[in-house]
Amino acid sequence: MGLGVIGSAVARVLLDKGEVFSKQLGAPVVLSRVLERDLDKADALSLDRAIVTTDGEDFFAGLEADIVIELLGGEKPAYDYMKWALQTGRYVATANKEVMAKHGPELLALAREKGVDILYEASVGGGIPIIAPLKRDLLANEITAVSAIINGTTNYILTSMSKEGRDFGEALQRAQSLGYAEADPTNDVEGIDAAYKLSILSSLAFRTTVTPDQVYREGITKLSAKDFRYAREMGYAIKLLAVAKREGASIQVRVHPVLLAETEPLAMVDGVLNAIQVEGDLIKRVMFEGPGAGPQPTSSAVISDVLNAAHALAHGGLEPIRWSAGEPLSLRPMEELRTRYYMRMTVADRPGVLAQIASILGKNAISIATVLQKEADAATQTAEIVITTHEAQEKAVQDSLREVAALEVVAQIGSFIRIEE
Repeated sequence: MGLGVIGSAVARVLLDKGEVFSKQLGAPVVLSRVLERDLDKADALSLDRAIVTTDGEDFFAGLEADIVIELLGGEKPAYDYMKWALQTGRYVATANKEVMAKHGPELLALAREKGVDILYEASVGGGIPIIAPLKRDLLANEITAVSAIINGTTNYILTSMSKEGRDFGEALQRAQSLGYAEADPTNDVEGIDAAYKLSILSSLAFRTTVTPDQVYREGITKLSAKDFRYAREMGYAIKLLAVAKREGASIQVRVHPVLLAETEPLAMVDGVLNAIQVEGDLIKRVMFEGPGAGPQPTSSAVISDVLNAAHALAHGGLEPIRWSAGEPLSLRPMEELRTRYYMRMTVADRPGVLAQIASILGKNAISIATVLQKEADAATQTAEIVITTHEAQEKAVQDSLREVAALEVVAQIGSFIRIEE
């Protein structure tokens, strides 16, 4: 279902390698039905028009296929079509992060009820295998944390800002010209895409249900080229990080820019690459890295799911252990986060300013780690200062920033970034 960039790549692999797959499985793997509104896309693949339809109901009418591949994207009508396929006893393979983030537990339960499965390796990390490891290979572990760079568009933009000194707008235009960013980049740059993916990963890792609206989210639009210069001076890189951590019976899930020490493996993941770092009681720490988008890597993940479903159909038996939610875990509010912080602000260039700021921070139990005075503007008699703190509570820092912003001597709070350690 769908012959977009990914769908066309998947169809091409099935057409080119169908015989090879059939021999490997001992059962025929045949592309038998296609749903696509733009018939030119079907013609570009030299598909027989007899197997192509532009209508969803017609697609399912008399459908004999055992596996439905959903690559339409978006929530509707994809969700309805996937549910339809499962209810009629078919396996589903999908790359749809939005549907799996919002409706995954429901669809997985329906698949279990019907004796089939819904496979969604391509929904997170493109060609990086991460869903299957969380479902099977890491099952012996109690997962305590997942930290991930899971949006190639934002990672490219941040890399461009860091390595080439571009401001956000310029870096975004560059990403769009190269095809890495959509004409409307909102889902990427505001962290929405990453929040969908994190809800999927955290649900799997902690065997609970995490919905996208439970993920705290900040985008990258407020970052400046200055922040990357100052971060580098202090030995940090800036990344949009998706973080899920468990403490006892509670979890915290969040997506926002962070400062990472340049020596951290995730800090070295540049360009359009993705990486997912998983921490568990037995493995300690393991990282999966690779291309997080694009037709070839994503088609690799989709076809892998198709072949797993085909193997189950041809030889019987499903996965020995399938995902199901365990005991519900409470959501720990963002205001309870404890970490270090970076603040950049423009202030009046005169004595006593830092003392006023320090007084507010101290009143809220926030200890200053470093203060750097950067650019001074003689014309406006202002200076830019960068403050980093020792570990503090999010609520106290947010309260302090509101008080600091109200000071007569503070012209602007430029940036506020959490330091992840």
